[in-house]
Amino acid sequence: MPERTVVIGSHSGLHARPATAFVRAAAELNTPVTIAREDGTPVAANSLLSVLALGAGHGDKVTLAAEGEGAAEALDALAALLVQDHDA
Repeated sequence: MPERTVVIGSHSGLHARPATAFVRAAAELNTPVTIAREDGTPVAANSLLSVLALGAGHGDKVTLAAEGEGAAEALDALAALLVQDHDA
């Protein structure tokens, strides 16, 4: 199962606007993706409430994992969203 570990780039962390953009992108994928904080339980990346409940802040590391065809490409796209500073 491919994984990507990234650092949250948004200065406001992974909530509100950045989380919504991330969840929308995850929901459009044809492969299931999970996201987890370091040493945390993975949650569905297409669930806004689950992603918000992670409480991931600026500079926190999160790990994305996916299965199936196109998993690596899906992770690359979602990882790119997470490293962006949506507050700029």
